Amino acid sequence: MASPSPRRHALLPPPRHRRTLSSTLVQESVAAAAALVRKWHPDDAPASGSLFLLHAAEHEEAQRFLRAAADLHRAMLFFASDVTYGGDGLVQAQALLQTAMRRLDLELQQLLLDDITQSAADATRRSNIRAVAEAMMAAGYGKECISTFKSHRRAALAAELQRLLGFLSPPDHLHKLTWEQLDGSIIPSWLAAATVAFNSLFVAEKDLCDAVFAGGNAAVGEAVFAAVANDQATSLLAVAEAAVARARRAPERLFRVLDVHDTLTEVLPGLLSVFGDSSEVAARAALVVAKVGEAARGTLGSLEAAIQKEPSKATAAGGAVHPLTRYVMNYLVFLADYQEGLALVYDDHEQEASSSSSVITHRLVSVLLGKLEAKAGCYREVALSYLFLANNTQYVANKVVGSGKLRGILGDGWAEAQGAKARAHVGVYVRAAWGKVMAAISGAEPPEAVEQAVMEAVGMQEQWVAADEETGEALRTAAMAAVVPKYRMFYRRYGAAVRLTPGDVTTMIAALFAGGCNRKMMMSELDQWYSIS
Repeated sequence: MASPSPRRHALLPPPRHRRTLSSTLVQESVAAAAALVRKWHPDDAPASGSLFLLHAAEHEEAQRFLRAAADLHRAMLFFASDVTYGGDGLVQAQALLQTAMRRLDLELQQLLLDDITQSAADATRRSNIRAVAEAMMAAGYGKECISTFKSHRRAALAAELQRLLGFLSPPDHLHKLTWEQLDGSIIPSWLAAATVAFNSLFVAEKDLCDAVFAGGNAAVGEAVFAAVANDQATSLLAVAEAAVARARRAPERLFRVLDVHDTLTEVLPGLLSVFGDSSEVAARAALVVAKVGEAARGTLGSLEAAIQKEPSKATAAGGAVHPLTRYVMNYLVFLADYQEGLALVYDDHEQEASSSSSVITHRLVSVLLGKLEAKAGCYREVALSYLFLANNTQYVANKVVGSGKLRGILGDGWAEAQGAKARAHVGVYVRAAWGKVMAAISGAEPPEAVEQAVMEAVGMQEQWVAADEETGEALRTAAMAAVVPKYRMFYRRYGAAVRLTPGDVTTMIAALFAGGCNRKMMMSELDQWYSIS
């Protein structure tokens, strides 16, 4: 095979004036950049101030520096492509570019010192941060840029959350705190902080990441935001989880648990929008919501069990309103304020359809009324049993009527029915308390026997109590209506042989359930009358 013709394969060197012209232009740009880099050398940063925090008139200096950094990067590429003449130029351009990048890294740190998400100069500062980030990433220093951004924004976000919470998140000493400390300080602070954080703080942080890294792949901004915010968000959620775990299903702590649940459900849409449905934070939030809901359901179950386990023999002196009645009804009044959140607690849980929040309230009050029936049966006197039922049933009815939300849950008809039951109990109480008197009058017993029966009935009731003045008035009115007319007929029949007048009986009944009684005075006067007779 013939040798190739030298003319055919010989390559003519490119026109020398083109290489010289290109080299000259590049070298001039490097020289100009070198002068600017020396002026703003990173080692002189404290003395020289910040490029991007100058007055508006000097803003062009920052733009020149960014262009110089871009020129140095292009010079590196140019010299790297010229294996014959680019060695020295490449070394010089690379060294200058490294110095320029160190300066831009310092500028980025300075720009990130302030709270960017809340700054009044928001737009300008964000624009500067983005310009620096784009310059560093374009020059191949994206890793350093992102590292600086993440570390500073993590620190700023952590500091802001600590300011909102008033403590580090999560507090390592949480398990050492008493419930009173959690209830009085930690949880209220968390409720306020979580609302601000998930509705505002993290949203602003996401916007910042998107704005700064919008020029590149969108995944970069998302990854940076996740690195900045995920740990802070999960730590914030961990505070709620740990605090609720300390509630330990104690009924009186349920309302704080529901406060936490309400806040979580309120911020959840924003959380999912910012972090994404499939994010680690979303998964953690769903887990915490589930745990809080479980704690709430468990606490209500504990309350129901506690009512059922209350000893029936533990009665209230004088037939008064039992502490259990007061506790449960006041509890249900407070619980009525949480019906919307309570509905979510049960709707989010896979249970039979009947397990709604209103059914829970109905069930708790039904368990209470059943326990009251059991307690009433433990009194020795039948009259006292029904006085106890009258007092407690009326208290329940009054509580329902006095709470618009609880009345809305149980219904006006339910409250009226309880009031009717209370009045029926009053009727039975009167017949039982004054039965001997009625029998003595009807059986034509001698005056002394009737009067003795009256005094015994009054004496039996003088330490008994009414739920309130209204109930006391109802009890006295019912007793007077049943006793006084019959006693008046008895008095007319026996005349002077009877010591107690109808007025005396009326006065004695009127003194019942009113905080005092004239029985002792009446007994003294009666004894004196008998001795005179």
